[in-house]
Amino acid sequence: MDTSKHTFSALFEQLGMPSDKQSIEDFIAKHSPLPSEIALQDAPFWSESQSHFLEEGLEDDSDWAEIIDELDALMRH
Repeated sequence: MDTSKHTFSALFEQLGMPSDKQSIEDFIAKHSPLPSEIALQDAPFWSESQSHFLEEGLEDDSDWAEIIDELDALMRH
């Protein structure tokens, strides 16, 4: 069982997106701030499969939940 903490790079890889530091920073800057009334997984910039992955990660409190929560917090500022 993999119990290592996931990184933003690993999350973006799972989402099928560029996962280098600059690409992640650019993505966050482009899509922030995310309005408080929109759940991260419901944001319009995700594909259906990306949204589903994020939603499942949070609902199942999977090992991805912590890094998804961190991304959510970054997207709100």
